[in-house]
Amino acid sequence: MASQDWFDKDFYKVLGVDKSVSAADLKKTYRKLARQYHPDSNPGDAKAEAKFKEISEAYSVLNDPEQREEYDQIRAMGSGARFSAPGAGGGGGFDDVFSRFGQQRGGGQAPGGFEDIFSMFDQGGGGFGSGRFGQTTGGFRGFGGPQRGADVTARTTIDFVTAAKGETITLQGEDNVPFKVKIPAGVSDGQKIRLRGRGRKSPDGGESGDIVVTVAVRPHPVFTRDGLNLRVTVPVTFTEAALGATIEVPTLGGDPVRLRVAPGTPSGRVLRVKGRGIESTKGAGDLLAEVQVAVPSHLDDAAREALERFQELQPKENPRADLMSKAR
Repeated sequence: MASQDWFDKDFYKVLGVDKSVSAADLKKTYRKLARQYHPDSNPGDAKAEAKFKEISEAYSVLNDPEQREEYDQIRAMGSGARFSAPGAGGGGGFDDVFSRFGQQRGGGQAPGGFEDIFSMFDQGGGGFGSGRFGQTTGGFRGFGGPQRGADVTARTTIDFVTAAKGETITLQGEDNVPFKVKIPAGVSDGQKIRLRGRGRKSPDGGESGDIVVTVAVRPHPVFTRDGLNLRVTVPVTFTEAALGATIEVPTLGGDPVRLRVAPGTPSGRVLRVKGRGIESTKGAGDLLAEVQVAVPSHLDDAAREALERFQELQPKENPRADLMSKAR
């Protein structure tokens, strides 16, 4: 992130914490906000998604001790300062100035103070027009400084149960060296997992890039996901639906649960089992069992005669009357 962005954004205010907040309290606050604004908890809500990105950005900086120290130093200089980005004349930008000031990434205090900020314009016999930009000298970031290593992308396909429960898996790196990836419980299809600092090394002593793993999840033959909820379609017979019954319903990786189907239950009614969905750091979802009345495709003579007698005895109501009325 550019230092100018750090001037413009108050990450402490974004997270609603004091500047002296401890790492533990910072993490606790972030988790609470992340659960509140996560896209899975607010489907289709663009404002919640933007807020989630904002708090994630703030936490990523403040949770890193080095970045937090650098951020505090830059913010302490005052938000009124502005520097233009490099232009046709080869001028240095905002980062060029402040990457020379204060604490360096590698540890240790940069020599001097404000004198060093302004004296650097005369270095190399030409300052801004000296052609120093773009050189890989191992100098300061943004002014001929080290560049970050490239990210490495990878893909893996896991089964539905592994995605739900979480697991540590081993993948083969681009250099044929295996590396481990912790799959968090509740990972969704298409989600990306970032392994910081595990990508390609910087060519001139800067930070290493990341490994970004995209996860694909195989479909389950029985269950589907609805956020943190699990959905399953449960067939019941006509008599079970009409007269009521207690049925068994499967759970993901556990023992079946017994549910009561009330008399007169129609197809499409959903029976909920609390806490038997996907478990993750954001909480646990529910198991949603949708009832589907199974109509027999073959009847023997005795069953057919019984149904015909039932047809004669059942109330003379047209179940489509309301539908036809509303359609007019």
